[in-house]
Amino acid sequence: MLASFFESKGYLVLSAMSGTEVLKCVEKQPDIILLDINMPGSDGLEVCERIRDHVSCPILFLTARIEDADKVKGFAAGGDDYIVKPFSLAELEARVSAHLRREARHNFEAQVKFSGDLTIDYSERCLFFRDKRIGLAKKEFEIVELLSQNSGQVFDKERIYERIWGYDSEGDSSVVAEHIRRIRAKIAAYTERAYLETVWGCGYKWIR
Repeated sequence: MLASFFESKGYLVLSAMSGTEVLKCVEKQPDIILLDINMPGSDGLEVCERIRDHVSCPILFLTARIEDADKVKGFAAGGDDYIVKPFSLAELEARVSAHLRREARHNFEAQVKFSGDLTIDYSERCLFFRDKRIGLAKKEFEIVELLSQNSGQVFDKERIYERIWGYDSEGDSSVVAEHIRRIRAKIAAYTERAYLETVWGCGYKWIR
């Protein structure tokens, strides 16, 4: 209903039915987020805490909870407004318009991807596992950036070397395997999940 309403007002709407889907939508850099607290899987508060450090747009909670303690939790999680159900569509539209008018961060272009508990922040050029920063060297992050932005696509060592080190760089592609090993070791310190997969005889790819 809300998607249809806002689309009729000229908005481009991205709908998400779970916390996981919200993370995928956030990667498209929305101008504002309407976040229901009661969602399957991670609730709205958990999702807000996860994305708040990586998005600058307003986040408005929609909820049936009316206790002051719940409102405090919402604001503490990073929410900008708290709209209690039932509400009128006219009121919601007015709130959305007001937040967009006041939003002074339109030019901030935070680029981020979420892969499970791993967050890739391209603007900060670093990885986070939940709230823990994973330090990567410059070339290591550039490899992660290349592969993750082309998730599922296989890159051989020579192609990675040419893209990261350059065609005229001294050295050879064998350095790529050592960098991949280091990246895996750093991620493995936080999780057993494999993000960088070796495709034998072909190269490497990023798995979301």
